Amino acid sequence: MTQATRQIADRQPEPPAPKAAMDANADNAKRRQILGGARMVFRAKGFDGASMEAIAKAAGVSKGTLYVYFDSKETLFEALINEERLDQAELMLKIEACQSDLQTDLRMLGRTYVEAITRPEKLATLRMVVGAAEKFPQFGQILYEAGPCRGVARISEYLKKRVAAGDLKDCDTELAASHFFDLCVARLLRRLLLNVGDLPGTEEINDTVDRGVEVFMAAYAARR
Repeated sequence: MTQATRQIADRQPEPPAPKAAMDANADNAKRRQILGGARMVFRAKGFDGASMEAIAKAAGVSKGTLYVYFDSKETLFEALINEERLDQAELMLKIEACQSDLQTDLRMLGRTYVEAITRPEKLATLRMVVGAAEKFPQFGQILYEAGPCRGVARISEYLKKRVAAGDLKDCDTELAASHFFDLCVARLLRRLLLNVGDLPGTEEINDTVDRGVEVFMAAYAARR
């Protein structure tokens, strides 16, 4: 093949994507569009105050299209909660990257967690689910399993490695992971869930996490 022929070949358009793939992409885009509209309505009006009509309007789709994707307000709300699993990705990647000394790792993990959970959109989701959980306890269960339970389980596995390495004393690592999260975020989250005060800045987050790590180490560090 000559140089000119290669250049012509390089300029040839790529073959069109298979129709099934294009349809799947369009389907996913429409679903995300609906979830975006639903998120706005649920956060503004709560579960009881939201209607499928209002959600369809906010999403820019017809009610008929909405019902093709979600057959009820409950299934739509549940889909939003399940998206919280995706929000754990950043923390999970941080856990996988842990290679420093124990306190450095814990500070990094704590800051990542607190920064994530104190974002306005995350707080809005928590309030939204708390408001609906009394009437629909399954919503609270889904969020609990997707968020706190999953995070505790992953941190627990990390702490087991630190116990084996002799950095932490032998302990219930699942309980220790819960203590770690609570030490890092509980004081801030109590007021933020009630919409009291401003969002914490970097300095406040770092200070809160640093103090939490100090208390955690005092309780769980191996005595050498």
